[in-house]
Amino acid sequence: MPASSAPPLPVDLSGIHLDPRQGLARQLYQALRERILDGRLQSRTRLPASRDLAQLLAISRNTVTRAFDQLYAEGYVEGRIGDGTYVAELSAVSRPTPLAVEPVTQSAALARLQQHHLSPPLSGPPRAFRVGVPAFDLFPFETWARLSARFWRKPSPARLGYGDPAGDWQLRELIAAYLRNSRGLHCDPAQIVVTSGAQQAISLCAQLLVAPGERVAVENPGYRAAGHALAVAGAQLCGVAVDADGLDTAALAQIEGCRLVYLTPSHQYPTGVTLSLARRLELLEWAERNDGLIIEDDYDGEYRYSGTPLAPLAALDRQGRVLYVGTFCKIAFPALRLGYLVLPPALAEAFAQRRAVDMRHSEIGTQAVMAEFIAAGHFQRHIRRMRTAARSRRDALLAGWPDQVPGCAPLPLVEAGLHLCVRVDSLVRERELVAVAERVGVELNGLSSYWLPDSSIAVDDRAGLVLGFAAVPEAQIAEALEALRRAWSL
Repeated sequence: MPASSAPPLPVDLSGIHLDPRQGLARQLYQALRERILDGRLQSRTRLPASRDLAQLLAISRNTVTRAFDQLYAEGYVEGRIGDGTYVAELSAVSRPTPLAVEPVTQSAALARLQQHHLSPPLSGPPRAFRVGVPAFDLFPFETWARLSARFWRKPSPARLGYGDPAGDWQLRELIAAYLRNSRGLHCDPAQIVVTSGAQQAISLCAQLLVAPGERVAVENPGYRAAGHALAVAGAQLCGVAVDADGLDTAALAQIEGCRLVYLTPSHQYPTGVTLSLARRLELLEWAERNDGLIIEDDYDGEYRYSGTPLAPLAALDRQGRVLYVGTFCKIAFPALRLGYLVLPPALAEAFAQRRAVDMRHSEIGTQAVMAEFIAAGHFQRHIRRMRTAARSRRDALLAGWPDQVPGCAPLPLVEAGLHLCVRVDSLVRERELVAVAERVGVELNGLSSYWLPDSSIAVDDRAGLVLGFAAVPEAQIAEALEALRRAWSL
């Protein structure tokens, strides 16, 4: 389209070129986000109207609207009623030359292991409202079995010997492509280490990045299994409060000598909040100032029910500061035990070597079948199916929950993840609700168990319920809710 036919724009966006063979809305979102982050589009800059931008780029207005919606969702832009769309107030992210960060390998003492041992996860078939379990009743096991049989019918001799401790190369290539297309995270397959689930990935981080006595920041309340892994490596855990915008970065900055933080930014575990864009940028700036590292656990980042999944911290990282933890277990089923780490280039080889000390490499059959599962398109289709099912099961819980449970706040809005968290007015009431539910076969988790033992927060302020909503179908959710109504005499 000739430039003269397009209306004049308030900012220069002439450098945006979109490839019609790929998703146009995603490309436009990424182009605008990059210009906001590097300062070409400064805070309070007014963006063109969607109609004018669509005309300039020769694309549909709906495409521009979808790109703007994602920028709104992640906090890059904001609307002013009757006055258009503006770049939000954001601090600039500086980009000095990446620093090489040398990992330090430490072994865990037996005494620490005994002090910080993990409780075994709940076994048996899932019940309402088990936390951390996806709708694995919907997994295409027949497809998986067919792919597995095909691989083992005549496996290549080259794949039957010892493999790469970092994981099967084909699977790592496909993980990199998936993260690039669906999460906006650009990485080389050489930066990826395949692990036995997210927990092993976190444990590797603890083994290589923590020296005994070092201060490590964790969300409080938070994922206690991650805290245990860090503590076993000798970390002095420093709990950081979580509010409506996620981890309190101002409180993090007050911890002297802390250079490592673990968090779940896409859908905080267990409160369910999402780390705001401003906090994400502040966290990256904290890592730069303190020569620090960030362990980003994106355990259920694929589950977002409005818009597309938020871009992870690792996609914003320009310094090699973020170690990204991903897992297939929240999309497939927990028994799969298949996860991965995306590492800064300076750390990738050391992590592969450390993993080889524990186990030469992951079992090749599972990796090969997952690679084919992704390559053939089954994985993306299954993600869409799982997201739809989780949304439906979330809706069943929200619609069927009793209107007024004494001592219990109303259920919150749930826009992401596989669980929700609701506050309770006292620890006594929390334990009563959990115990009565257990007697009628319903699983409720007490929020109080997710806090660090030495938390300064008042005991009653730690009380609440954590409910997973994806583990069982809607009919079982309805049955569980009816059982709770009878047990609680509502």
